[in-house]
Amino acid sequence: MEFFTFDHAYFERLCAGDPETEGHFVAYFSELVLIKLRARYLPSDAIEDIRQETFVRVLGAIRRRTGVEKPERLGAYVNSVCNNVLMEYRRSSTRHPQMPETALEIPDRTIDMDGALISDNARRVVQLILTKLPDKDREILRAVVLEEGNKDQVCRRLGVDRDYLRVLLHRAKQNFKSHYEEAFLKVGR
Repeated sequence: MEFFTFDHAYFERLCAGDPETEGHFVAYFSELVLIKLRARYLPSDAIEDIRQETFVRVLGAIRRRTGVEKPERLGAYVNSVCNNVLMEYRRSSTRHPQMPETALEIPDRTIDMDGALISDNARRVVQLILTKLPDKDREILRAVVLEEGNKDQVCRRLGVDRDYLRVLLHRAKQNFKSHYEEAFLKVGR
């Protein structure tokens, strides 16, 4: 296959709907689109539908001057439109129809007893470890991690700048982690 360089004059003829230029454009990119679609092992009628839809969209966008502005990007544009049409085809041909995006989700009303038990145990362990930490570490972790407070407000309350708060928070997390690991080593014995 011989590669064609698209220039501004060619692009303007495409925008104007010149039949000879459109014929060349479709013939040139048809070969590339067919190679791409055949590699996906699609039925021949689907390949033809996707190919035609791709060119309808591309040529329509070029005429409206909404799809691509630079002639050297025509190949990438045709490829991306082909990808989009292919994804739409695959979505529409799935075995089970997809729920529309506007559909409401049905809430799960089952009770997760194990999850609630694990969460309750984890909460107790965290509270226990927090009581073992120094006051400053406990205050920083509560303010920044548990309460997800505004860091600027935490800095004002503690009288530190953002950089030093980052250091304090790192130290508090490390301290918490060492207590946490220690608690689980005792449980594992």
